[in-house]
Amino acid sequence: MMNVEVQGTKIILTEITDQWGEESHTFIGRPAMMNWAKERFSKERFTGSEEEWDAIMLAFSEV
Repeated sequence: MMNVEVQGTKIILTEITDQWGEESHTFIGRPAMMNWAKERFSKERFTGSEEEWDAIMLAFSEV
């Protein structure tokens, strides 16, 4: 699960997993967050369908 909070130009993304617990990432602006998202969910390593990947990237771009 991911929670995203926008505070002015700062974006705070909290990633919560059963395996790793809670991890927070702070980005200065949307381009930095999108760069992280494309690396975190790289097409080469993504196990879902291309439509699922597109939906994830769309969700990030709408933040």
